[in-house]
Amino acid sequence: MFLLWKLILPKINLKYLILILFAIFTLIVILQLTNNPCSVDHIVISNEINSYEKSLDPEFCENILEKIDLYNDQCEFQIEILDCG
Repeated sequence: MFLLWKLILPKINLKYLILILFAIFTLIVILQLTNNPCSVDHIVISNEINSYEKSLDPEFCENILEKIDLYNDQCEFQIEILDCG
């Protein structure tokens, strides 16, 4: 068995090995994010809050508040409610 690995390993290019490991890592990250939609929603809402802080648009704030309410109802981690006033 060891002789077989000795014959196979020199033929594997390091570039392909790194590419395969990167693909496996990416797949694991994608699976983790899709198994927990709360984490994706948290990232989206955080980005929208950052956009709101730059624009201070009251209608945009109301839309974010609705998303925060839905998020807080569905997920165990809570996002603080914004003050739109």
